[in-house]
Amino acid sequence: MLRAPPPRLIAVARRLLGSTTEADDAVQEAWIRLHRSDASAIDDLGAWLTTVVSGVCLNTLQARRIRPQAPLEAVAQAPAADVGPEEEVLLADSVGLALLVVLETLTPAERVAFVLHDLFAVPFEDIEPIVGRNAAATRQLASRARRRLRGEDPDSPADRVRHAELVDAFLAAAREGEFERLIALLDPDVVLRADAAAAAMGVSPELRGSGPVSVFARRARGATPVLLDGRAAIAWLPDGQLRVVYAFKTDGRRITAIELIAEPDRLRALDLTVVGD
Repeated sequence: MLRAPPPRLIAVARRLLGSTTEADDAVQEAWIRLHRSDASAIDDLGAWLTTVVSGVCLNTLQARRIRPQAPLEAVAQAPAADVGPEEEVLLADSVGLALLVVLETLTPAERVAFVLHDLFAVPFEDIEPIVGRNAAATRQLASRARRRLRGEDPDSPADRVRHAELVDAFLAAAREGEFERLIALLDPDVVLRADAAAAAMGVSPELRGSGPVSVFARRARGATPVLLDGRAAIAWLPDGQLRVVYAFKTDGRRITAIELIAEPDRLRALDLTVVGD
């Protein structure tokens, strides 16, 4: 049995939380759980501790959304004590106020997936049970975080608001059968694509142009507003069962593309939140 938490475990917690105090509490919780467990039944103690402390950190990050805090502390100037050469390299690659600020813009699941995989080389298959997603969704979480860190994510709050306004207007026009209004919301060259499962429901695999797409839009009358990866979308939920998701692309003025997602494996991989009745 280890006499004290390994420096790598402390480094993981501090990168996940950006707070020395909260990280120390998370490590302490993991340490208590270890001493309450049968250590002889644990094949890889390091991996087990990383999984436990990551789960504790994820819960803390999620709680911040309900109870906002100021988690950023001077952890970049105060790395964990007794950190070895390997951990020093990891910390050098990951510390810095800029990184901490950007990490704060990520969702809890994105942050956990990115930090564990990209900064600490934890395999995605080990991250899946922590964030409660399958392999494809876990990789998407890390990919979105990576793009944002590289400054390649143009998805500003203002962009999301305008995107949501267009999606909301599309659903309202579809429900009211206002096809002229629908055409005004759609780019003249808008394209609608349906995956194989959606096409099997009688949808054309591809429609092009505001006219054909606006005619199709009547099928969206019974849809419900949702958030897909934090962006506005709509979904068909007959009897509460998710059947089809309408994912939109917009350019700030009009809707440029709509994707219909109905394949079960794809639906299960989506980060979806229902926001409408």
